[in-house]
Amino acid sequence: MKILQGKEFEEAEQYFKIAIEIASLSKCLRAKSGAIIVKDISVIGMGFNSPPRNKSIERCLKPELPLDFNSDKTCCIHAEDRAIRDALRHSPEKIPGSRLYYIRLDLNDKIAFAGNPYCTWCSKTALDVGIAEFVLWHEDGICVYDTKEYNQLSYQR
Repeated sequence: MKILQGKEFEEAEQYFKIAIEIASLSKCLRAKSGAIIVKDISVIGMGFNSPPRNKSIERCLKPELPLDFNSDKTCCIHAEDRAIRDALRHSPEKIPGSRLYYIRLDLNDKIAFAGNPYCTWCSKTALDVGIAEFVLWHEDGICVYDTKEYNQLSYQR
């Protein structure tokens, strides 16, 4: 993991502004997330978390699931997954070597700083399509993870 500083931080901050705009489209009842994939300063994919087809739901099922539930506990498609699919549809040749920026907002649309990498599904998918780096905004700064490192860390949760 590398913490960005100076010009690199400022550039990442601009991409996070786009990811925040994308996150605002979410209809999730718990938290809004946005992800963009960037290659050579161009956004090649974007996505937000939301129920399938971005349909509104009446209640979130996550709190009702048993603790030993053995699958993803959200009723939403992940922002990263949607961004990857978007890039695969529009710019598949640009994905290898790209960078994925992920942001989460609270219910008041304020940045909810990222914790440790945890989503094995999204990290495996990113590895599979060739995304080189994951970028998260932690409380102590904007951090870039090599996707292999991100994937390994996601299993340590």
